Amino acid sequence: MFGFSTLDLFAIFFFAATWVGYGAVVEFMPIGKRGLNNRMHRHREAWMRQMLLRDMRMVDGQIMGSLQNGTAFFASTSLLAIGGALALLRSSRDVTEMFANLPFGAGTTPGALEMKVIGLLVIFIYAFFKFAWSYRLFNYAAILLGATPSASEAKKPPAKAAAEHVARMVTLAGRHFNRGQRSFFFALGYLGWFVGPWVLIASTLAVLIVTVARQFGADARWVIGD
Repeated sequence: MFGFSTLDLFAIFFFAATWVGYGAVVEFMPIGKRGLNNRMHRHREAWMRQMLLRDMRMVDGQIMGSLQNGTAFFASTSLLAIGGALALLRSSRDVTEMFANLPFGAGTTPGALEMKVIGLLVIFIYAFFKFAWSYRLFNYAAILLGATPSASEAKKPPAKAAAEHVARMVTLAGRHFNRGQRSFFFALGYLGWFVGPWVLIASTLAVLIVTVARQFGADARWVIGD
């Protein structure tokens, strides 16, 4: 199919299963609660509890703005990556010859290369939608932040509920941001397929090891504690 060998199909299946499986473990499995992402959610809740006690909330607005700006940067980067992938489609024959001349490069056809580039394009499009939606959710969170009652009402149930809504919205935005960033990480592993299926398997494992280490064994995880 499209000039792909059985090993090619196994390698791309291994890549997709690793990406999806890692995301499921981090977000939905009990072990994910020990990860950095889940611990930061508790600190978002603590941030909003402190926000309730402040009369002047310019600092909170600045933090929200910085989160939005970081998300916008990655969304713009995704568009540049999409443009680069589209440019590869226009010069598939030249790129085929380049990879064929690599020391460990596997022989391929322009059609197979185009399918690989389309796969890369799909990853970057997915990342763009995640970053764009995350940016929108941070915008909603900023609106909810502005609608939070004043510090004089901090102990009332409506104020506590409003702060909890902001924390949940920021967490949801952060979850989509993490999915987009995860797409970038695994896109780097996907590039190994342009060299060969064994390189794709090796690069996918390398990305998995790095992401697991940063999620469950990173210094930042131990800094914020339990």
